[in-house]
Amino acid sequence: MTTSIAYAICSINDIPSRRAMGFNLMIVDEDGTKRPWPIIVVRWGKQVFGYVNQCPHDKVNLDWERNQFLDPNGLRIMCGKHGSLFEIGTGACVDGPCKGDSLTPVTLALLDDDICVTGVTLVEDDEVLPDEEREEN
Repeated sequence: MTTSIAYAICSINDIPSRRAMGFNLMIVDEDGTKRPWPIIVVRWGKQVFGYVNQCPHDKVNLDWERNQFLDPNGLRIMCGKHGSLFEIGTGACVDGPCKGDSLTPVTLALLDDDICVTGVTLVEDDEVLPDEEREEN
């Protein structure tokens, strides 16, 4: 029995085109365990792409400064620690120590101009804020 709930995390207008934003969400696993779930959302025109904010190389967060996820040209996702480069549309690593690996995709939907996470169960809060604090890592 699967119910498809969509959790709105922000408006598409909150993320400028060709930019990315991080979110620290809390996910509920199948066994009921709650755990942090940091994700990134990249907007490219009217398309949005989501990935878990974790480099497959050594499991560090991708951003080197808050919400800095893209390479200097703004064309690829870049790991701030090791410089690995990932295709925005697929999450595939095309250069760096984890070449051949991929980012973990996050299923997103665009509903009435809201960017929504689907396919997971989140701990619901009054408000989900952009990634503002990183004290856990």
